[in-house]
Amino acid sequence: MTLPTFGVGILGCGPVTQAIHLPTLARFAETFHVARVMDVDADVAQAVASRADSAWTTSADEVIADEDVQVVLVCSPNQFHAEQVIAACRAGKKAVLCEKPLAVSHEEAREIAAMSAETGVPIVVGAMHTFDPAWIAATLNWGDLVEKVHTIRYSIVLTPNTRSEDFATEIHSRPERSWPELTPAERAAGMMFGSIMGLAIHDLPLVRQLCPDFRDVELLSARTLEPGGYLLNLRIGERHVQVHGLNNESWRPEWRVEAIADDVSLVVDFPPPYVHAGSGWATFRSANETRTYGPYRANGYEEEWRYLAALVKGEAEPLDTQVLVDDLEFALGIAETATATVREAAEQAEVHA
Repeated sequence: MTLPTFGVGILGCGPVTQAIHLPTLARFAETFHVARVMDVDADVAQAVASRADSAWTTSADEVIADEDVQVVLVCSPNQFHAEQVIAACRAGKKAVLCEKPLAVSHEEAREIAAMSAETGVPIVVGAMHTFDPAWIAATLNWGDLVEKVHTIRYSIVLTPNTRSEDFATEIHSRPERSWPELTPAERAAGMMFGSIMGLAIHDLPLVRQLCPDFRDVELLSARTLEPGGYLLNLRIGERHVQVHGLNNESWRPEWRVEAIADDVSLVVDFPPPYVHAGSGWATFRSANETRTYGPYRANGYEEEWRYLAALVKGEAEPLDTQVLVDDLEFALGIAETATATVREAAEQAEVHA
């Protein structure tokens, strides 16, 4: 006898849905089916629904109210995340998977945590590298590394997303972006906040795991990078942390987290996020040995959905929502401080120009 599968309702049908989640969900056809998709652009919603063999709508409320939707996947613009996660919890869904960031303010994060606790609906945040088998292997094998680390470097150099997306699938109608007229200070602030909450936030949860004193954060320097990126130097507890990201035309993307102690170092390299190319790989080096874990066949997105499958079947424990809130507040604190710093620097430059 074939058991019924759990219906997934998708809010937002942009490139992340098309290039990442639909191909990943196809690997879990024995557990999930796409029940209904939503996008504010009816043409996009209909096109994605035809790929997924699902119903479609332009209303998020219709997806959340659909009785065939047991899992809600939130891939909408960031400003709608909190509202939609809370609504899905109120509707009593079996689980909610929200792409990062979970919310865009500290208040929203706390409201989500309270609603999840009240309703018992588990929430997963799509920070895929926290599920990556190489990162998991690193955490299981690093011994007392976290206590000894003095330097952490987190660096991303990415080619345009469109290249990686096109490796994964044919994208239907990428959203058009229009940029308002901005002062240099507004542009610098917008680039910094958007870059931290849109790109750096992927692995800031990993950085936080390496920093037991993650609430003790001092920003030493911050600057934006052209054509789009950021460079931050932080003191977190007793650790020096550098956070770097750059989008450019480089032929080879790189995505790396490093943790360095006096006698051992850890380097974790991840593949480009849109390319379904397996996991990252983690390497420990000391004077006496080199140990490497990975790459493994499954990537972080696949393991994310594997966990969700176990969760809705009652075979896994829900994640601690407070951990997800701590991850978000850690990222928000860094983003807010760095944004204020680059805004002030740009305003001073304008005054002295």
